[in-house]
Amino acid sequence: MNKKTIGLLTAVIALLIAGIVYLGYSLNQEKQANQDMMELAALEKTDMENEYQQFADQYSEMKTRINNDSIVAQLTKEQERTQQLLEELRKTKADDAAEITRLKKELATVRAVLRSYVLQIDSLNRLNEKLMTENDRVRSELEQSNQHNQELASSNMSLSQKVAIASQLNATNIAMTPLTKKGKNHKKLKGAKTLSVTFVISRNVTAANGTRDVYVRVTTPQGEVLNGGGTFAYENRQLAYSMKKTIEYTGEETAVSLVWPITETLTGGSYNVSVFADDNMIGSKNFTFEK
Repeated sequence: MNKKTIGLLTAVIALLIAGIVYLGYSLNQEKQANQDMMELAALEKTDMENEYQQFADQYSEMKTRINNDSIVAQLTKEQERTQQLLEELRKTKADDAAEITRLKKELATVRAVLRSYVLQIDSLNRLNEKLMTENDRVRSELEQSNQHNQELASSNMSLSQKVAIASQLNATNIAMTPLTKKGKNHKKLKGAKTLSVTFVISRNVTAANGTRDVYVRVTTPQGEVLNGGGTFAYENRQLAYSMKKTIEYTGEETAVSLVWPITETLTGGSYNVSVFADDNMIGSKNFTFEK
């Protein structure tokens, strides 16, 4: 074997080694990105499981605070449905996006149904409280009225806790759109100057009115968060956000629009948009874009 052949083989071997090293590095980066996305998905799934369990427990408590057989039967039916959905969620893998999305929609329905029962029971108890207050004027029924009022006070305290959960905001119609310099929709990321994120916070008469800080967290296909320059508290830790907006919420349906300036090259693929408010994730949706 002459020197020329040996040199050629050496060069080929060197190229193969370099290729193997680069392939190993790329696979490691992809593995890390997938791991980060799985952790976020697992966190969201855990949050949903906790909410389902909390709602199921609240149905049990509500049944002890009402003496209406018809309403108790309805509460039992909704509790069983909530427990069934919880079991389906527990059996679902965190990376099953379609099933997680379905169960997230079901969770919003469960929350709305629970809210309606909270308001209904609260209304009944308020009416009873008024009647008992009037009965207090009758001296012969004073002892019975006082005892009943104590029970109502305890019931109202429990209902106040339920109202706090039922008052959680809910973001719907989430959309993310690349925009050109002139603000026109752009199908691809290449050539876009900004990313527009819009959504609607649903009507919620049980939620307190006032200003709200709304945070939007956009995650790239690589599992990285588009930088917005700040963090917010969530689940006893700090999360980076992409966009933030302070809104005035009146309990009615409220449209929200935010814009993120594109200052870096974005790759095509699946992007996740998560919306947070009042220390809760109130909505999330995935979008796929071409580069």
